[in-house]
Amino acid sequence: MQYLLMIYSEEGSGPEPGSPEFGDYMQAYFSFTQEMKERGLFLAGEPLEEVSTASTVRVRNNQTAVTDGPFAETKEVLGGYYLLDCNGLDEALECAAKIPTAAHGSIEVRPIMKLPDMPK
Repeated sequence: MQYLLMIYSEEGSGPEPGSPEFGDYMQAYFSFTQEMKERGLFLAGEPLEEVSTASTVRVRNNQTAVTDGPFAETKEVLGGYYLLDCNGLDEALECAAKIPTAAHGSIEVRPIMKLPDMPK
């Protein structure tokens, strides 16, 4: 079953880029990604640019409105994700606990909904 592991934290709550701790932090991410690939679970995963680069689109009454920033005012922001193919929720949760940001942020784990095949 596929699970999306969404990585949330307050901007600036992790190690500062350029610091020795940041190098260790990034190495932990590289190691986690490599482990997921070796276990055959990794389908996709990417970090996101800073929240200041986000845009939100809403359509109301056939009018499109685009605003700068995330869809909600919150301290924790989505910083990246992993899409994994796990044997079940227990394995997905075990993997989520290994994501380095779990130590100072949170990892939301959600199963991917299976839709019926669309007719051609």
